[in-house]
Amino acid sequence: MDDIVKQALAKWPDVPHCTGWLLLDRRGQWRMRDDAAQAAGELGTPIRHEALLGFINRNYECDETGQWFFQNGPQRVYVELVYTPSIVRLNTADGALNLTDQSGAPFEAAHAWIDDEGGILFSDDASPARVAALHDHDLELFADHASLDDAGSGGVFHWRDGVDLPVQPIARARVAERFGFVASPAARAASKS
Repeated sequence: MDDIVKQALAKWPDVPHCTGWLLLDRRGQWRMRDDAAQAAGELGTPIRHEALLGFINRNYECDETGQWFFQNGPQRVYVELVYTPSIVRLNTADGALNLTDQSGAPFEAAHAWIDDEGGILFSDDASPARVAALHDHDLELFADHASLDDAGSGGVFHWRDGVDLPVQPIARARVAERFGFVASPAARAASKS
């Protein structure tokens, strides 16, 4: 967390939280959602400002209830997730397979999953486990390094250094529950009021 954010939290500890205004889409883009976008159920406008994107990425965290948020000074801006809290890109930098999340940080996969819609997910060994969906532009590269069964419900991902990760099936509808995150803090807040 940025020092300026820590200072703002100390100075103004009781600023109300915000929900519905920030969204992480299926391709790892941060999007602003004004009232009209929220009312229409739209994804919102992609954020393109590099400094703002860096600030969001550095101050993106999870609370004790599994809600992901961006700490904007003294205010928590809870994030609507189109799928998972992280989106990863697969690349072959330095001749080895690597995963990086939407902020460009390395993601160390320990497990691989395939959902019932053909989406690929990776999780780490942290406690609680961090989960990330693979960006759809990287499915072909994934397929080049995977051996999936004919039903597409499992197989093996040939990771790096000779490590093979079993690809386990998972129902998309159960991903949030399985990995303990809240996909829509706005819906959760509305259900409590």
